[in-house]
Amino acid sequence: MKKILKSNYKIFPIVIEPVEEGGYFAYTEILQGAHAEGTTIGEAVDNIQDVIEKHLAVREKYGDNIGGLEVLNEPKITIPLPMVSK
Repeated sequence: MKKILKSNYKIFPIVIEPVEEGGYFAYTEILQGAHAEGTTIGEAVDNIQDVIEKHLAVREKYGDNIGGLEVLNEPKITIPLPMVSK
């Protein structure tokens, strides 16, 4: 019999917007003040992930309630990317 592992994950949806000056701005509406920038979409995603992790560590240290969307098992996330026309 195969053992089914159940794990809880928290998902923090992020918004990525292009910036007029160039690059991208990423934020999550669930964690107030959690935002980051990057010169590419990938860099913005990496940077916001770091910010979210640090934000959660501080909130956990002080016993704050941590929101997010709770999911059982490993989530499968589809991220639509904008088409860049030249």
